[in-house]
Amino acid sequence: MTRSASELLARAQRELLPGEHENLFVPRVASGAAPLAALRALAEEELRIVPSDWRTFLTLAAQAVDPAARDVFSALAGGEGVALARLRDFATAAGLDPDAPTEPRAGCQAYPSYLAWLALNGNPRDALLAILANFAAWGGYCASISAGLREHYGFDETGTAFFDFFATPVPELEAQYVVALQQALDDGWTEERAMGYGRLLQNYELLFWNTLGAVTD
Repeated sequence: MTRSASELLARAQRELLPGEHENLFVPRVASGAAPLAALRALAEEELRIVPSDWRTFLTLAAQAVDPAARDVFSALAGGEGVALARLRDFATAAGLDPDAPTEPRAGCQAYPSYLAWLALNGNPRDALLAILANFAAWGGYCASISAGLREHYGFDETGTAFFDFFATPVPELEAQYVVALQQALDDGWTEERAMGYGRLLQNYELLFWNTLGAVTD
């Protein structure tokens, strides 16, 4: 019996979704309670993360054996390139010079470091499911942040464009996710190890947000 990639992805996203109250930072932005210093810290950390993830996705694209997975990783890399310019606009709107040197926070850089580790040490098929399982939470966080920035901090569409980019579904790409996973399943791949990787990625993402949640003026 052929296993369903769409069912697998839905299950992974459901099982790995963080609890409602685990993220301590995003609700503060959504309600206007986060200080501007925390928004600047978010920009600082993302300015390191986006170029790292860009390279990671390109590495995974080069390693992938399934044609659809190569396409997905390449598309994700291209998305990071688009997002980087918009991220600089967010940084500027938050009062940060995007070219100024900053000190990275270990709790924020654990996620991209582990993602890069996956590209070097993991199986691209495992990495794909782990990454895709994380996207449901990430998109929701970005939507909440964008709304909060507009409502409580006076950001315009240029200042929120980075978050709007990731919050906006891309049905064609999401369909390709399923194709890539189905190619892996049809070749005999199983998801057990990928689910473990996905749990770590979710934990590291929560560490990212909650490290920012500790930033004060």
